[in-house]
Amino acid sequence: MERTELTRLKSLFGSNLLGPDELQPLVSRWGNSEAPRLEPPALNYEEAYLEQHAKDYILVMGQSSIHGVDVTLRNLREVFGIDPEQQEPCFYNQDWYLNETFLDTKLENRWYLLKKDVFESSRAELPDKLSKEISFPSAVLCAYTFFAYYLYYKQPLWYHDFVWCCDLDHNGDRIYVGKYHDIDGVNKNGFSVHRHLALRPCYAAVDAL
Repeated sequence: MERTELTRLKSLFGSNLLGPDELQPLVSRWGNSEAPRLEPPALNYEEAYLEQHAKDYILVMGQSSIHGVDVTLRNLREVFGIDPEQQEPCFYNQDWYLNETFLDTKLENRWYLLKKDVFESSRAELPDKLSKEISFPSAVLCAYTFFAYYLYYKQPLWYHDFVWCCDLDHNGDRIYVGKYHDIDGVNKNGFSVHRHLALRPCYAAVDAL
């Protein structure tokens, strides 16, 4: 990709762009501050489509690997840790998903458009209903975008919100991520990874007299 094309994208998206320059802090945190700048893949969107979404979407340069290490949730967790007292941004301290296959899903080497703010009409709606109209992102794309955006722009995305993902756990339960800060101050800061438990026959009730 030519530098002039990147300049045009920066002019179009402004602070909604995560290109090779904006990803450099993430690359440095990955473990090699002197590594060469990432090479951007060819654009996989038409110009008119980019113009249509530049205001409300982040254009993200996805990378399948950095310094030869796959970009996955597992490796992002290794890089950023789980203790806000050690460093921020970080992941929320959870371990339930460590044996789940979606933790090792690799990001693709392509450009992505990711909605910057949640759809207000989607609040408190079940994901099965929303998925008929909204194309959910992967959990690794959300995490990658969150940490890259935080490092470069110094602002957290989805600070108090969770976002639904296309990933499922081994039981078929939907994954959702985000909500870096607990507005009630009960939980520590951290990028959260959760699953929405679907009702199954093993959920039942007993009586207490």
